[in-house]
Amino acid sequence: MKYYSLNKQSPAVDFKTATIQGQAPDKGLYFPETLPKLPKSWFEEIGTRSNEQIAFDVIKPYVGDEIPGQELERIVKETIDFPIPLVKIKEDIFSLELFHGPTLAFKDVGARFMSRCLGYFAKERSGKVTVLVATSGDTGGAVANGFYDVEGVEVVILYPSGKVSSVQEKQLTTLGKNIHALEVQGTFDDCQQMVKQAFTDESVTGKRFLTSANSINVARWLPQQFYYFFAYKQWADKNHPPVICVPSGNFGNICAAMLAHISGLPVQHFIAACNANDVVPRYLFSEQYEVRPAVATISNAMDVGNPSNFVRVMELFDNNFIDLRNILSGYTITDEDTRKTIESVKKETGYLLDPHGAVAYLALQRYLTAHSGERGLIIETAHPVKFYDVVEPVIREQIAIPPSIAGILDLPKRSTVIKADYDELKAYLLS
Repeated sequence: MKYYSLNKQSPAVDFKTATIQGQAPDKGLYFPETLPKLPKSWFEEIGTRSNEQIAFDVIKPYVGDEIPGQELERIVKETIDFPIPLVKIKEDIFSLELFHGPTLAFKDVGARFMSRCLGYFAKERSGKVTVLVATSGDTGGAVANGFYDVEGVEVVILYPSGKVSSVQEKQLTTLGKNIHALEVQGTFDDCQQMVKQAFTDESVTGKRFLTSANSINVARWLPQQFYYFFAYKQWADKNHPPVICVPSGNFGNICAAMLAHISGLPVQHFIAACNANDVVPRYLFSEQYEVRPAVATISNAMDVGNPSNFVRVMELFDNNFIDLRNILSGYTITDEDTRKTIESVKKETGYLLDPHGAVAYLALQRYLTAHSGERGLIIETAHPVKFYDVVEPVIREQIAIPPSIAGILDLPKRSTVIKADYDELKAYLLS
């Protein structure tokens, strides 16, 4: 498998190079030259396959011969060694819970897969690899956990000061060792722009070998497909595929879902559920793609004003707006409605949503109201305890704290505060 840059100004590379480089030299995102197709018989037999078998079959064409089969099997097994259950909330709405991993967030899968791939590739290199990543919340903790104490790898995480939850901040600032947190006095978009600039700065890349662990990296993006195959395995009515609603910020997750669909996964329709940062829902309505500065919301992991992965979504559909709109709908959900949804769903069903899951739930509910007879699933991307400061006042009760969180709440925060100024990041990387 080869990967080409979406800016079309750099040579195609293999999976190993795409993983290590993160972004192409021309600043474009890497994209697979061919999109694998799984046969209909494979889906008919999916109930007999283990999750490890499913994940291996899905990812093998993208990795090719860059990682030996036995080693890739080990990586896949370690990546998904926790439950990913499909839970019924009500008759027509189910929740795919992606928060049973070590940092209680969906990004554990991509971060664990990438860290193990990069750890394998790092053994063949002399000198350290620096993973440089921007986070709007969950990516930071997942990357920190996935790469913690990995030999030959240093991690530098940029996060917007005061714009991640208190639990998320603890997860990315308390590990130490090879994990370094930079607290940026700005927005996630500022962090993301600074990271992108570092990759194109030869004065930095000449002294540090940089790669990215954001979903712009193919090794972070591609394994997110696993969720959707696992969901279909658990979906009872195979004759009527689900509507899939994904809370969307940087659009890596929903892009992976749509890639899975193009590879053969049966899906009725996709919904991009957004908060006030709704560049894509506005685009789907008007065909005008208008980037705006990110605004802070209670579903902070989706506070992205310029979603990097949407260019990949467009590439999946050959930049054809009509084809995209036929399979994808977009909804904008306010903070007020998010709180009301958390409260009402808990009261009516007993199910507790986190703010991102609540955004998805209400978007799916609105879609199903207009499309009677269909059923769907939401992606519950994080455990509600990660947003206890938002959720507890809404439900007026405390959330039980899982052991993985309880162990870090009293640890000291270790971060370096910098301005939203690339020169400060550059100085840090060169120091």
